[in-house]
Amino acid sequence: MPVHSLASLTWPAVRDLPAARTVAVLPTGAIEAHGPHLPLGTDVIIAEAMARAGADRLAARGFHVLLLPALTMAPAPFAAEFAGTVHAPPEATTMMVTGVVHSLAACGIRVAAIANAHHDPAHVDALRRAVSGMSACSDDTIVVFPDLTRRRWAERLTPEFRSGACHAGRYEGSIILAERPDLVRADLMAALAPNPRSLVDAIRCGQATFTAAGGPDAYFGFPADATVEEGHAIVETLGAILSEAVLEAMGPPGDES
Repeated sequence: MPVHSLASLTWPAVRDLPAARTVAVLPTGAIEAHGPHLPLGTDVIIAEAMARAGADRLAARGFHVLLLPALTMAPAPFAAEFAGTVHAPPEATTMMVTGVVHSLAACGIRVAAIANAHHDPAHVDALRRAVSGMSACSDDTIVVFPDLTRRRWAERLTPEFRSGACHAGRYEGSIILAERPDLVRADLMAALAPNPRSLVDAIRCGQATFTAAGGPDAYFGFPADATVEEGHAIVETLGAILSEAVLEAMGPPGDES
């Protein structure tokens, strides 16, 4: 089955999709500082890669997949002190995701999945509120959010990601090298010293900015160790996580009709 870009379709094309066999995927990211070496849109690039990889897997299972334009503006308080970061209200994310899913449901598309790559607690909480709110008020719509900050999914990812020292480090740097090498300042990345401070630990201690958490240049982890090969492997894992979460939420074959 094909993977469709929603923005490229006509309205009759969307109307004529087999709604019971269609899954919509919404990438969510942010525009925020990712060290001196990665672009502000790093999370958006990763979310779109996750969405595409997951869509390919779902299409191979016989689903039509609608790839939605990425939600790029998000709460980003940890990076708000750095130039270029766009810090939007958390409630805007909750409302936007809710509105998108309701609009899809009005077209008969009742399965929507969120491919999220922005893990600021304010943003993750906003997504959780959207999902829980829709789940509480609808028996017909399935909203899938494989939250990578949860242990179940995080343990599938790299040691750096699991450590919490993974903002603009080896994990994210590898994906951007694989997806958009033209946007990487490779000379700077290769020269950056490791910063093994864990954002997870900093959050538990009440820190609320990258600088307070020990990242005055807006990066954590081991950026100089990033590789294209690891980036491709991570994207495949992210795609597997997304597709598995969708299939699990839809239940055994036959339940999705």
